[in-house]
Amino acid sequence: MDTPQNKNAAGQDLMQGFVYLPLIAGWLVPGAGHFLLRKWGRGALLAVSILSMFALGIAMQGKLYSSAHDILDMLGLAGDLGNGLLYIVSRVLGLGADSVQVTTADYGTRFIVVAGLLNVIAAVDAHNLRTGRKA
Repeated sequence: MDTPQNKNAAGQDLMQGFVYLPLIAGWLVPGAGHFLLRKWGRGALLAVSILSMFALGIAMQGKLYSSAHDILDMLGLAGDLGNGLLYIVSRVLGLGADSVQVTTADYGTRFIVVAGLLNVIAAVDAHNLRTGRKA
Protein backbone atom coordinates (compact mmCIF):
# COMPACT_ATOMS: atom_id res chain seq x y z
CA MET A 1 0.00 0.00 0.00
CA ASP A 2 1.25 3.49 -0.85
CA THR A 3 1.98 5.49 2.23
CA PRO A 4 2.60 9.24 2.14
CA GLN A 5 6.30 8.51 2.62
CA ASN A 6 6.39 6.22 -0.44
CA LYS A 7 4.56 8.79 -2.55
CA ASN A 8 6.93 11.52 -1.39
CA ALA A 9 9.96 9.36 -2.23
CA ALA A 10 8.54 8.58 -5.67
CA GLY A 11 7.90 12.28 -6.25
CA GLN A 12 11.49 13.13 -5.30
CA ASP A 13 12.80 10.48 -7.69
CA LEU A 14 10.86 12.16 -10.51
CA MET A 15 12.41 15.53 -9.73
CA GLN A 16 16.01 14.26 -9.87
CA GLY A 17 17.95 14.80 -13.05
CA PHE A 18 17.37 17.23 -15.89
CA VAL A 19 13.58 17.56 -16.07
CA TYR A 20 13.68 19.48 -19.35
CA LEU A 21 15.33 16.65 -21.31
CA PRO A 22 12.01 15.10 -22.49
CA LEU A 23 10.80 18.56 -23.50
CA ILE A 24 13.88 19.34 -25.59
CA ALA A 25 14.18 15.83 -27.05
CA GLY A 26 10.45 15.77 -27.83
CA TRP A 27 10.74 19.08 -29.67
CA LEU A 28 13.80 18.06 -31.66
CA VAL A 29 12.57 14.59 -32.65
CA PRO A 30 8.84 13.79 -32.64
CA GLY A 31 8.02 11.22 -29.97
CA ALA A 32 11.52 11.18 -28.45
CA GLY A 33 10.40 12.72 -25.16
CA HIS A 34 7.89 9.94 -24.62
CA PHE A 35 10.43 7.30 -25.65
CA LEU A 36 12.81 8.62 -22.97
CA LEU A 37 10.04 8.15 -20.43
CA ARG A 38 9.35 4.62 -21.69
CA LYS A 39 5.89 5.50 -22.97
CA TRP A 40 6.40 3.43 -26.12
CA GLY A 41 2.84 3.38 -27.43
CA ARG A 42 2.22 7.09 -26.97
CA GLY A 43 5.63 7.97 -28.40
CA ALA A 44 5.14 5.77 -31.46
CA LEU A 45 1.67 7.16 -32.12
CA LEU A 46 2.92 10.73 -31.89
CA ALA A 47 6.01 10.04 -34.01
CA VAL A 48 4.00 8.36 -36.78
CA SER A 49 1.33 11.09 -36.74
CA ILE A 50 3.72 14.03 -36.81
CA LEU A 51 6.12 12.50 -39.34
CA SER A 52 3.21 11.52 -41.61
CA MET A 53 1.66 14.97 -41.50
CA PHE A 54 5.00 16.63 -42.21
CA ALA A 55 5.82 14.22 -45.06
CA LEU A 56 2.35 14.68 -46.60
CA GLY A 57 2.77 18.45 -46.37
CA ILE A 58 6.13 18.30 -48.15
CA ALA A 59 4.72 15.86 -50.74
CA MET A 60 1.91 18.35 -51.48
CA GLN A 61 4.61 20.98 -52.13
CA GLY A 62 3.70 22.90 -49.00
CA LYS A 63 5.61 26.04 -48.08
CA LEU A 64 8.13 26.13 -45.24
CA TYR A 65 8.20 29.61 -43.74
CA SER A 66 11.68 31.08 -43.57
CA SER A 67 10.93 34.69 -42.70
CA ALA A 68 8.06 36.69 -41.30
CA HIS A 69 6.72 39.71 -43.16
CA ASP A 70 3.34 39.94 -41.50
CA ILE A 71 1.51 38.44 -38.52
CA LEU A 72 0.25 35.38 -40.43
CA ASP A 73 3.77 34.60 -41.63
CA MET A 74 5.01 34.90 -38.03
CA LEU A 75 2.41 32.40 -36.88
CA GLY A 76 3.28 30.06 -39.73
CA LEU A 77 6.99 30.34 -38.90
CA ALA A 78 6.27 29.58 -35.23
CA GLY A 79 4.29 26.50 -36.25
CA ASP A 80 7.03 25.36 -38.61
CA LEU A 81 9.73 25.81 -35.97
CA GLY A 82 7.71 23.46 -33.76
CA ASN A 83 8.84 20.62 -36.03
CA GLY A 84 12.36 20.84 -34.60
CA LEU A 85 14.95 18.95 -36.62
CA LEU A 86 12.43 18.15 -39.36
CA TYR A 87 12.23 21.88 -40.14
CA ILE A 88 15.99 22.42 -39.97
CA VAL A 89 16.84 19.44 -42.18
CA SER A 90 14.12 20.38 -44.68
CA ARG A 91 15.42 23.93 -44.96
CA VAL A 92 18.99 22.68 -45.45
CA LEU A 93 17.84 20.26 -48.17
CA GLY A 94 15.81 22.98 -49.88
CA LEU A 95 12.47 21.25 -49.38
CA GLY A 96 9.30 23.28 -49.04
CA ALA A 97 8.45 25.60 -51.89
CA ASP A 98 9.10 29.31 -51.42
CA SER A 99 5.88 30.13 -53.21
CA VAL A 100 2.67 28.18 -53.63
CA GLN A 101 2.35 27.02 -57.24
CA VAL A 102 -0.21 24.23 -57.13
CA THR A 103 -3.62 24.00 -55.55
CA THR A 104 -2.67 21.33 -53.01
CA ALA A 105 0.32 23.33 -51.76
CA ASP A 106 -1.86 25.45 -49.49
CA TYR A 107 -3.14 22.30 -47.79
CA GLY A 108 0.42 21.02 -47.56
CA THR A 109 1.50 24.23 -45.85
CA ARG A 110 -1.24 23.78 -43.25
CA PHE A 111 -0.24 20.14 -42.71
CA ILE A 112 3.34 21.24 -41.96
CA VAL A 113 2.25 23.97 -39.54
CA VAL A 114 -0.20 21.67 -37.72
CA ALA A 115 2.49 18.96 -37.45
CA GLY A 116 4.74 21.51 -35.73
CA LEU A 117 2.02 22.60 -33.33
CA LEU A 118 1.21 18.98 -32.49
CA ASN A 119 4.89 18.35 -31.87
CA VAL A 120 5.05 21.24 -29.40
CA ILE A 121 1.99 19.92 -27.57
CA ALA A 122 3.56 16.43 -27.45
CA ALA A 123 6.85 17.83 -26.09
CA VAL A 124 5.01 19.73 -23.34
CA ASP A 125 3.06 16.54 -22.56
CA ALA A 126 6.35 14.64 -22.16
CA HIS A 127 7.61 17.37 -19.84
CA ASN A 128 4.43 17.18 -17.76
CA LEU A 129 4.82 13.41 -17.50
CA ARG A 130 8.44 13.86 -16.38
CA THR A 131 7.61 16.40 -13.69
CA GLY A 132 4.70 14.34 -12.36
CA ARG A 133 1.94 16.79 -13.29
CA LYS A 134 0.37 14.11 -15.42
CA ALA A 135 0.21 10.36 -14.98
